[in-house]
Amino acid sequence: MKAIVWTKYGPPDVLQLKEVEKPTPKDNEVLVKVHATTVTAGDCEMRSLRFPLFLSLPMRIYAGLRRPTRIKIIGQELAGEIEAVGKDVKLFQEGDQVFASTGFGSGTYAEYICLPEEPGEMEGGVAIKPANMTYEEAATVPFGGRDALHFLRKGNIQSGQRILINGAGGSIGTFAVQLAKYFGAEVAAVDSTRKLDMLRSIGADQVIDYTREDFTKSGEIYDVIFDVAGKISFSRTGRSLKQNGTYLLANPRLPQMVRGLWTRMSSSKRAIMQTASGTIEDLIFLRELIEAGKIKTVIDRTYPLEQIVEAHRHVEKGHKKGNVVITVEHNNRT
Repeated sequence: MKAIVWTKYGPPDVLQLKEVEKPTPKDNEVLVKVHATTVTAGDCEMRSLRFPLFLSLPMRIYAGLRRPTRIKIIGQELAGEIEAVGKDVKLFQEGDQVFASTGFGSGTYAEYICLPEEPGEMEGGVAIKPANMTYEEAATVPFGGRDALHFLRKGNIQSGQRILINGAGGSIGTFAVQLAKYFGAEVAAVDSTRKLDMLRSIGADQVIDYTREDFTKSGEIYDVIFDVAGKISFSRTGRSLKQNGTYLLANPRLPQMVRGLWTRMSSSKRAIMQTASGTIEDLIFLRELIEAGKIKTVIDRTYPLEQIVEAHRHVEKGHKKGNVVITVEHNNRT
């Protein structure tokens, strides 16, 4: 089968299209024919091993000290069709259309992947995909949708609250805007000029162009600040957060973690900084919202698997609107 092999740590061209052996499902696994996957900022960080200092060594130990050895194919989310099931699988059958996340297992940049019916702690999970989404649309949900849902639940978003989402125009942010609106919040979305119209179109009550305005100096106060981008110090965002408010940080750096810990100890404000974890129940919850027309995905660009390098280059520029999708063509695809 065709797959994009991660040959070493570095720029996008370390990803190479190769022929590899097609996997065979174990008794508790399903074999998924991948029709679509995505390129996220997290994939780019993984590929280059460009992590904060306190994460780089553990990630290198996990993936391989000098070059990737434990993980040869990256990619975290997909949509596709189940081609075969192991003998112990009960929830799925051949022909089921699914969407899935692999978690730290990676492996979606390929024509086929085997996934467990019931994922372990570090794995993602498989569920029947939304009936009203294409494979390309459904592939964007398991990562951005579940991360957004995870953090908003941690923030205990309530109807009538005001939430500011910094970095609202990316994979996580576009779902966070819509989910916050679903939970009844008033949403202020912060991103660059070219993303503002899109953010209005998915329900943001207020849009803020960070290239022209610093929201921390506006005097506006919010119940919750969700910093998806993670590029603003907590000392700055803290003055825009009400007492007893909650600060959510999806991509913490070490200084922010230290400042957040001090804030928890010295004030009534909460700072929640952690790696998101999702469940199959989360996928099902998101599927129900999608099928009810409550949330949708935003796709910036679509590339074939053979152009994965160009897709990574585009994502690394930091200007994508929503999601970048990779299509995986099969000779017998219907």
